[in-house]
Formats: sequence, C-alpha cells, structure tokens
Amino acid sequence: MKPAFRKDEAFLADVRQALEGRQKRLWWLGQSGFLIACEGRTVLFDPYLSDSLTLKYANTDKPHVRMTERVVGPEALARLGTLVAITSSHSHTDHLDAETLLPLLGSNPGARLLIPAANRELVLERLGPGVAGQLLEMDDGGTAEVAGAWFRAVAAAHNTVERDGHGRCKYLGYVMRWGGVTFYHSGDTLRHEAMVAALAPLRVDIAFLPINGNLPERRVAGNLDGPEAAQLAKDISARLVIPCHYDLFAFNTASPEGFVQECRRLEQGCRVLANGEGMDWEGYGE
Repeated sequence: MKPAFRKDEAFLADVRQALEGRQKRLWWLGQSGFLIACEGRTVLFDPYLSDSLTLKYANTDKPHVRMTERVVGPEALARLGTLVAITSSHSHTDHLDAETLLPLLGSNPGARLLIPAANRELVLERLGPGVAGQLLEMDDGGTAEVAGAWFRAVAAAHNTVERDGHGRCKYLGYVMRWGGVTFYHSGDTLRHEAMVAALAPLRVDIAFLPINGNLPERRVAGNLDGPEAAQLAKDISARLVIPCHYDLFAFNTASPEGFVQECRRLEQGCRVLANGEGMDWEGYGE
C-alpha cells in the first residue's frame, strides 16, 4: 500500500498550522476529496474518508482494494470545527459516504452540505433525516453563498448528463469563488458539449479534474482520462489543474504521467499532489 504524504496527526498538524496562520491552503485527501482552508475556515469537496466500499465489496467479483493509506479519519477532521460547507457531487458512495459525512456534519452543525436537488431523497435515506436542515439543494446553473463562499453548480456527465423527472441533474460539478480565487471541482464526469461554454466565463483559477478514464471492463461509470483532463483545463483557461480520482482503488486507477505530459504539450499549468499533500493557493486569483 502506498504511504500517504501526511496522515493522521501529522496531517492535522499541517492543517492546524494553516488555520492558525489564516493561510490560504488546500490538500488532496485522496480520490476526489479536497480540503480548502481560507482565513481560519474550511470547505470540503467530495470527501471519502472511510473504508466502507472496501468492506462492502470484499467478497464480490469487484473488490475495492485500497491502494493508498487513508489520510485522516472523519471524526478527527470534524473536531477542528472549522467547516462551513461540504459538497457531494452525486450519489456514488465515494462522493456520498455516510461514514464520512455524518461525523463531519454532526460536529459542525452550522456547515451546509451541497447536493444535487435530484438526489435529496437518496441523501436523506443514506444519511438520515437529521441532516435535512443542513442540506443545500443545487441544480445546473444554480448559485448559493455560504459563509462568504460563492458556489455555482455545473452539469456533469457520468457517463451522460442524467436528469430526474423534473429535469434536474443527478450529477454536478461545483464552481466556488472564495478568497479571491475561483475553484472548479468537476465531480465525476466526461466532457459534454455544454461544459466549456458554462465554465469559460467563470474564469476558473484552479480546477480539480478526474483522470482515471472510461473503461467499460471496470463495470463502473467512467471519467476523463489524463489527456482529456489537461485539454479541458486548457479550454476553460484554468490557471492550474490538479488531477484526482486515482490511486484509491486498484481496479479503477490510472497513472498521472499522461496527464502531465499533455499539460506540458499544451503549456497548461498543473500540479500533481500526493494523498495528504498540501499547497498554498494565495496568488492564483486576479
């Protein structure tokens, strides 16, 4: 198993130092999870901090064998008490995990959980009715503000732009403008025809994009591969792109090498982080 760059108390010490210094810093938590810190507060994008899927699929023909150490437990992260918002881009467990979300929401009662409005009933079924007051329901093109962080939902295609009977998207990405920088977390997605037109006017500074690709033999919905992620970042004029959704499960991963090579060819800024590694993001905005 790959070691995390930092984990448990060493990781928390790095986060505490950033919070106490009111730094603008982010960390990759593994899979599609990112922690963003700004002036003593935090936002989480799509955290998965348990082994619920490994246990669920342990005795099946599709085992979810963990490749990389967990960075931090949700209970420990929750005790920091700094969370203002958490996103869930869709209903797959690595983006909507009760074992991760319930401790985080329980210890941060003022935090809001952004979800696709189309998934409300499923979210309440999985997390329980006690979280209802913390839900912030979003749909493609909708906006919201949470504790000074501005969010806009953007349709995602996993593998298609799927909608419910009311026309609401089941898969979303989220743009967040916070601390003078605009972030884009795509959730799980392939490229679709409306994506660049929706994102380019928002002037994304830092994009978090999946690179594990779309292989039907895995029997799971697919994502962008590395070169596709690099091209999307270039097409939306992102200043920096950080790859994700790899190095967690052995059956559904990819190397970032092709992503980095394509970024270099396109002259697209990129940064590859290890699980538990952080970077400062101040200065990436206007």
